[in-house]
Amino acid sequence: MTDQPPLSPETDAARSLLHAAAVRERSHQILEHGLAGKLQHFTVDLGRLEACADAVVTTIREAYPSLEIPFHARWRHFSAGGHDRWDAVMHSATWSDAEQMARAAFDLAIVSVLLDAGAGPQWRYEEGRTGDVFARSEGLAVASFDMFVSGIFSSRADDPFRVDADVLVGLTAEDLGEGFQVSGSNPLVGLEGRAALLNRLGRTVATNPDIFGQHDDPRPGGLFDVIAATADDDGRIKATAILDALLTYLGPIWPGRIKLGGIDLGDTWHHPLVEAHDATKGLIPFHKLSQWLSYSLIEPLEWAGFSVIEIDGLTGLPEYRNGGLFLDSGVLALKDPGEAARPHPVDSTLVVEWRALTVALLDRIAEPIRRALGLEAQDFPLAKVLEGGTWATGRRLAKERRGDSSPPLTIISDGTVF
Repeated sequence: MTDQPPLSPETDAARSLLHAAAVRERSHQILEHGLAGKLQHFTVDLGRLEACADAVVTTIREAYPSLEIPFHARWRHFSAGGHDRWDAVMHSATWSDAEQMARAAFDLAIVSVLLDAGAGPQWRYEEGRTGDVFARSEGLAVASFDMFVSGIFSSRADDPFRVDADVLVGLTAEDLGEGFQVSGSNPLVGLEGRAALLNRLGRTVATNPDIFGQHDDPRPGGLFDVIAATADDDGRIKATAILDALLTYLGPIWPGRIKLGGIDLGDTWHHPLVEAHDATKGLIPFHKLSQWLSYSLIEPLEWAGFSVIEIDGLTGLPEYRNGGLFLDSGVLALKDPGEAARPHPVDSTLVVEWRALTVALLDRIAEPIRRALGLEAQDFPLAKVLEGGTWATGRRLAKERRGDSSPPLTIISDGTVF
């Protein structure tokens, strides 16, 4: 990639945060502080973790009685309403080889995941071909899928199933609003932020053809070739290699937040209790959308003939369904219950604590869930715990406690975090 900053101790320290291991280690630091009663906003009651795990197991057994659970990935949402939309594309496209197919799948997954921040409680999407109406993540997935297959992201009339950098650069909030059926009575949270994120994606891809255009015009799906090159002689790719590539090459797309040693740290935030022996003291990364995207790129790599290994190297996702699971089940509690009635910015200490505790508690809850199901970690990685799983149980509990399925905390987001 061009214009890399010069090496320095700060640069090296910053790069150490661009890995899932840093997310996990620092999130567990926050959990230990929570167990010691030292957090500003939350208490932690691990005595309630077993009952929380039981609630997840109930969800899993109802949704997947055979326990054949797919990975937590955007592809599940593309099948909302029981329609396998991607399979229809696979049978209608004229790709010449598996690599072309994989680049198209990468294109779709990358754009759709980047658009998958919280939609807000009012927004809905009506699918023209079925008449089905979807909200939240499923609605965003189906809407972005429809935009993809219509060719809105392609610069080639003869090849709609692609995303081109030059199109992303010129995409407006109005363009996205039309695709998402936004209106005065159907508002979508963070529309401007979503458009700006895709614009930055387009500029990053366009200005780095050596990365994104190795076998085609520059396109997000060109990252397939970069990740495929990390495979060993047996065609195995580590899941963390996917995240490392995303954080290395897509780092510039994130809004200007914290920069250290010339490195954009993306979804990284301040918390006063985070310890480190370098310039990253007080910083905690989450890389939520990048990890969600990493999970969502596993299947396209497997369709192209690779095997993805060490999936538990990635962490659970610190978003409001998983975080809501622990609040609604009583594993977490607000020290000041009145905080639940006030909206909180994403950089607030309260939200940072909530997200860190979510990551660490997902690690903790995985084992009792596996034990109840009689499964080992190698057969039931965290990606299946999430899908089975914690995310769905978080949504179920939200529906039971609040009829509109809203999360237990209100976050002020720009459409690029949650």
